[in-house]
Amino acid sequence: MTDKTEIRTAGAPAPAWVFSQGVRKGPLLQVSGQGPQDPVSGEYLYGGDVRAQTRRTLENVKAILTAGGASVEDVVMFRVYLVRREDFAAMNEAYGEFVKDNCPGGVLPCRTTVFAGLPHDAMLVEIDALASV
Repeated sequence: MTDKTEIRTAGAPAPAWVFSQGVRKGPLLQVSGQGPQDPVSGEYLYGGDVRAQTRRTLENVKAILTAGGASVEDVVMFRVYLVRREDFAAMNEAYGEFVKDNCPGGVLPCRTTVFAGLPHDAMLVEIDALASV
């Protein structure tokens, strides 16, 4: 049986509730859903700007991946949660730029996008990731 290891980094916001930033078990690394928070202050950033929120959120995910010994290149699946359907195009544009910049091998991760309510009113987007290390 492979042990589970909690992944924690100051490069992403501290978890607000009873969960880990990330968990690694064997070759799998799961990153908990991240939002557009400043890693130091925990403040929600870029109110109303889903493009900027998407980029900040993905940087938080990347920090946890790095702390767990992975990179965006190792991600096999991103799950994106959006509050408003009309934000899809702007989110998709910011997401596309980020993955292209961070996946030099050219094989882009899989992705699912779901429209849902999120845990904080300032959040327009939340993203989690599953990587194979």
